[in-house]
Amino acid sequence: MDQSTQKNNIAKHDFDVLIIGAGLVGASLACALEKLVVDQGLKVALVEPHDLQQARDVPPSFDARASALSWGTHCIYDQLNLWPSLESHAQPIEQVHVSDRGSFGVTRLRANDEGLPALGYVVKNHVLGDVLLERLRDYQKQNVLTLFSPDTVTALKPVAGGMKITLESSEITAALVVLADGGRSGLMEQLGISQTVTEYQQHGVIANIALDLPHRGVAWERFAGKGPMALLPLTADEQFEHRVGLVWTVPDNEFEEIHGLSNQAFLDVLQARFGYRAGRFIAVGKRDSYPLTMKMASEQVRPGLVVLGNAAHAIHPIAGQGYNLSIRDTMALADNIAASFKAGMSVGNLNSLMRYQQQQHGDQALTSQFCNGLVHLFSRTDRASVLARNLGLISLDYLHPVKSGFTRKAMGL
Repeated sequence: MDQSTQKNNIAKHDFDVLIIGAGLVGASLACALEKLVVDQGLKVALVEPHDLQQARDVPPSFDARASALSWGTHCIYDQLNLWPSLESHAQPIEQVHVSDRGSFGVTRLRANDEGLPALGYVVKNHVLGDVLLERLRDYQKQNVLTLFSPDTVTALKPVAGGMKITLESSEITAALVVLADGGRSGLMEQLGISQTVTEYQQHGVIANIALDLPHRGVAWERFAGKGPMALLPLTADEQFEHRVGLVWTVPDNEFEEIHGLSNQAFLDVLQARFGYRAGRFIAVGKRDSYPLTMKMASEQVRPGLVVLGNAAHAIHPIAGQGYNLSIRDTMALADNIAASFKAGMSVGNLNSLMRYQQQQHGDQALTSQFCNGLVHLFSRTDRASVLARNLGLISLDYLHPVKSGFTRKAMGL
């Protein structure tokens, strides 16, 4: 059967791809599909409950949350021509310093050891979101993308060769629905897709911290007592020149006490736990917290359906790999859609989508197991575990081929 005959046999739908959720992952997928839309005529739509034409609230500069983008994610955004808009807002991570408080183990991952200018970059979430949002608005003006915003999906139902989507405003059909809503809409439950949840009995405490010394592009992963602390280098703001983003893993049995501390008392405890390697902590911004779990969807693909991003897998933030993993999934899915479309197949074909899942399974399993293993290894305080991980850190620092492989994995390469 030739390609034109195959296309004639594909069920006709309003859209080839419908993306549910205009968050960072959903918007990135829309950007990754642009060339296929322009060059090949792929029909793409996106549904978002919030009005994307409205200006969004910008958090106070000191309190703005940020994410660590791996070198690999930077390369993806450069490929999508998004990086020029992000570069001036991005703080390079030139070194990652990993250590165990009160012990001899330490290792340093350096960008120049890999012949690259940075291991990754730290970008404010609202900046990343604004750059992606502006691109979506441009797509809508150029008829590259159909936006249903503000609108909400109330039901999904399999139909011949795709899915029927019931919106608050209308009903449409698509060959492929990509569920990238973070799992917040209830659509996964409606479809009978469950999640495996691993409870860590920990809370993540996040805040921005001002230092008395320059951070020099160093990210710190400090294993202190029962929970690790990460400090990400941030760009300066008008109030403080030297700033870092804190992600502190706190055991549940300590959380209420730490949560209730005044700002100065919080800084005192943080300083005592972390030490003075990064300098003195002189100010803390707004503190947020959330319980830490790992969630894995029981299914990521069905005929005409893909679950993507946090809806597919939400992992522990200990190594900052969750978003970077989702972006790698996003690009692999875009490639899979392109291959099916160019071959005259439905982009919702299950056999094709299974190839995407099998392709990404190793990366997802390795990344989630790596983060899960770090949580357990560095939350233990018995002497044998402390000795073992310190020997591991020392060995990693001196076994250059092993460290290079570890570094490149962390960089998303």
